[in-house]
Amino acid sequence: MLITDIKGLVGLHPKDKLVLRGNELNDLPVLENAWLLIEDGLIKDFGEMGNLPSPTAHLPYYSAQGRYVFPTWCDSHTHIVFAASREEEFAMKIQGKSYEEIAAAGGGILNSADKLQRASEDELFQFAALRLKQMILQGTGAVEIKSGYGLTTESEIKMLRVIRRLKDQFPIPIKATFLAAHAYPTAFKNNHQGYIDLIINEMLPQLAEEELADYIDVFCEKGFFSVSETDQILKAGAKYGLKPKIHANQLSVSGAIEVAVDNGAISVDHLEESNEESIETLKNADTIVTLLPSCSFYLGIPFADARGFIQADLPVALATDYNPGSTPSGNMNFVVSLACIKMKMFPEQAINAATLNGAAAMELSRDYGSIAVGKKANLLITKPMPSIAYLPYSFGESQVDEVILNGEFYNG
Repeated sequence: MLITDIKGLVGLHPKDKLVLRGNELNDLPVLENAWLLIEDGLIKDFGEMGNLPSPTAHLPYYSAQGRYVFPTWCDSHTHIVFAASREEEFAMKIQGKSYEEIAAAGGGILNSADKLQRASEDELFQFAALRLKQMILQGTGAVEIKSGYGLTTESEIKMLRVIRRLKDQFPIPIKATFLAAHAYPTAFKNNHQGYIDLIINEMLPQLAEEELADYIDVFCEKGFFSVSETDQILKAGAKYGLKPKIHANQLSVSGAIEVAVDNGAISVDHLEESNEESIETLKNADTIVTLLPSCSFYLGIPFADARGFIQADLPVALATDYNPGSTPSGNMNFVVSLACIKMKMFPEQAINAATLNGAAAMELSRDYGSIAVGKKANLLITKPMPSIAYLPYSFGESQVDEVILNGEFYNG
């Protein structure tokens, strides 16, 4: 397929540029008045309309009619396998109840775990598939999905099997993360080591045998998993080849960043709370800082210091955190808008963080996240827009008109 009449081809980073650090995020290369050639699901070539290839009879043409073409969003932090929404907690949030207070009242993660344990694998798959289709139609072309609402061996494995089914059914790359260390089940409230032993001795061997996960994650936070507990779980996961991706510093500066870096984490996610020590630790690592602004928006907690992380020359990614309790939305367009509006990221920075660096946070940036010859043709075509900045500016109004996956239009 040859796409012609492109107003701007956005995100033309060199193919060997796998991650953007610090001020590199400011550079969003755009080729104006462009064409793009797709062959065998890959980007074959591109250029200016003045150098359009000679017509080929068998080649289908598609005119972008003066619209922008972006690489699809790469959403590296989601929890989209869940049994039911949690709008019953919505009023509690409006009343001013904190995340911790809702959890203590039987809400939060344990609420989702109770509902998931009663749902069948088929039901979970159907619910998650509907969510994923909507995310793709909003421009997402790669995603990471976590377990963590099972909290029993049977239910955690059930979630991971659902994620594998999604991998098999959908035309985008999906990474699976094992997050049994999301909360302590009620039965282990006073026996933390007992639950950790269950994770290490029962869950990990089974998911490894079935090859169900790519990463391991821990919610390292006050009231959840301590630094030493996190370290124990990550080291156990490493024995099965699972790389860490950590929930860090969402509610407090907990030491999670330090334990993540010590264990070679691919990313540290959240970081609504941070300090100079956290930033200094990250400066000496390749760990990606994944920020989740729609979580801050929904919970009413501080937004992460994106500008500070960028000024410290760190690689920053953006993701949705789509889950039923703290971020009931998988809309990456809104995430990009919030990054600009609330975290004061420039549009170029936010778009880079939501594409190439999001891909890097899933170890997919060799093939996804930018427009380069040889990369996968996972693209979104916008509605008519006056400029690139109009996309985050027009929050709440989707600018995504068409989605192309592996060189073919996706219609759900």
